[in-house]
Formats: sequence, structure tokens, C-alpha cells
Amino acid sequence: MPIIGKKIEDFTVNVYQNEELKEINFEKDVKGKWSLFFFYPADFTFVCPTELEDLQENYEEFLKLGFNVFSVSTDTHFCHKAWHDTSDRINKIKYAMIGDPTGKVSKIFDVYQEETGLANRGAFILNPEGVIAACEITADGIGREAKEILRKATAAKFVYESPGF
Repeated sequence: MPIIGKKIEDFTVNVYQNEELKEINFEKDVKGKWSLFFFYPADFTFVCPTELEDLQENYEEFLKLGFNVFSVSTDTHFCHKAWHDTSDRINKIKYAMIGDPTGKVSKIFDVYQEETGLANRGAFILNPEGVIAACEITADGIGREAKEILRKATAAKFVYESPGF
């Protein structure tokens, strides 16, 4: 099945955000809003902190556009907190960091690597109906730029709100 147009199924996960460990539910906390799900392989790695810091530097622009932002790795939300507490780059992050240790969310978005138990790098833009409107998946070591994802998010929202354009 093509990934574009895929409707995301319900899930509940643990997150770390703003000094809090909490739980979110897709149907209750995500659906009905524009969202960016930003997958990366693991905490405490080489490329990931630069990508996540770049995403934080553009976080306010995503919020102005009406987007929720979620980073996701197969680490636990406790690991996200430890990374947040020890890294100058990660300490800046205000968006939700999803812990996906079972790979459930990574599998829903088709980025889970069975052989490593890690997620591929992927950025998914979901419309308010919970449907993937745009995505980008890259190999390990190939970083992404938040401004380009923001451009795609802006375009996805415009197309959604301007049928027939």
C-alpha cells in the first residue's frame, strides 16, 4: 500500500516533553490537528542531535502553522529525558519526544528496521484526519533540514485547504 494517503491507526505512547513524562493517545491528542512525526534511529547518536536541534529552532514556525511536532525513536521516554538532561542541544527541545521501545509506532509508519530494532529517518506530515499527506524517508547518516519540512508542511496544508487548486 502506498504510504501517501495511509490513515494512521490509533496508538497510545509515552512521551517526554517540557520536563514531564506523560502519555498521549493518537485519537485523543493528535487526530484533528496537523502533525509532524519526525523519526530518527536513536538517542545519543551523531547526526540525530543536529536534526532535532534544527527542528527545535523552527518549532515556533510549525506551531504558527498549526502543527503538533513529535520526534520518535525506539528509545524509551526515560532515555529521552536522560538525553535532554545531559545534552546542550537536546536540552532546548520543547516538542514531544515519543518513546517507541516496542517499535509499534515505527511499524505503523513503515520505518521500523526489524534487523536493528531502530527506526529509519522519516518525516511524516499528517492532516487533521490522521492521513499521511507527505513524507520523506532517508538512509542512516543522511540528515534532514527542518526548513524544507516546514515548506512541505505549508504546501500540504494549502493543498488540503484549497481543494481543486
